[in-house]
Amino acid sequence: MGLIDPRAIIDPSAKLAKGVSVGPWSIIGPDVEIGENTEISSHVVIRKSTRIGRDNKIFQFSSVGEDCQDKKYKGEKTFLDIGDRNVIREGCTLNRGTVQDAGITRVGSDNLLMAYVHIPHDCIVGDNCILANNVALAGHVQIGDWAILGGYTLVHQFCKIGAHAFCGTGSVVLKDVPAYVTVNGNSASPHGTNSEGLKRRGFSADAIAAIKRAYRITYRNGLTLDKALEELDELAATHPEVIPFIESLRTSTRGIVR
Repeated sequence: MGLIDPRAIIDPSAKLAKGVSVGPWSIIGPDVEIGENTEISSHVVIRKSTRIGRDNKIFQFSSVGEDCQDKKYKGEKTFLDIGDRNVIREGCTLNRGTVQDAGITRVGSDNLLMAYVHIPHDCIVGDNCILANNVALAGHVQIGDWAILGGYTLVHQFCKIGAHAFCGTGSVVLKDVPAYVTVNGNSASPHGTNSEGLKRRGFSADAIAAIKRAYRITYRNGLTLDKALEELDELAATHPEVIPFIESLRTSTRGIVR
């Protein structure tokens, strides 16, 4: 059973489901919905127009659903949507979207956001991601499922980081990172595939070998991207695990890390 501390301030329009806990000196503003068994620690501000799913844990001094840090924002109604079973550690900042995009910032389920992570307006974070301490995204960034961003990683606006990608500590990401790829450095450059992560997630040896081959076709064979995609399509016909890699190449808008 949840416990609402009497020192918390909760707007009358907020909707808190069964089992929600709210710690002292936290503030929950208007048009906020919080799902079952979510725990809000002390000194958390959930500003407004935010949907939070069930079984989340939000630690102290986090700022959730605040106005975006964008000079174009003029007070329009925008949203933040957070899924289920996320852990949001101390001092994280998650902002609502802008009408210049879809008007919503989205965080999926089963993510770990370590201390002082910043997720600004119009970002999309998938499921099962880890964003380590002090990761800072810019606006409109998209992070695929199972991606891991090491501490102090910085991501330029509109960049896409594909599923199962890995960004080493202190990476400065200025281009799109394809699915499965490991990057590091300032600016981030590719360093092979996240094969160890794929093993942990149950990918077969054959699938991992095919993904490594796709990487070599793209990064090691001296091909143009169009020529590489022709070979990748042939590979995907027998190894569908390669398809997310191909899709991240085809949908890139900023160009891929090289």
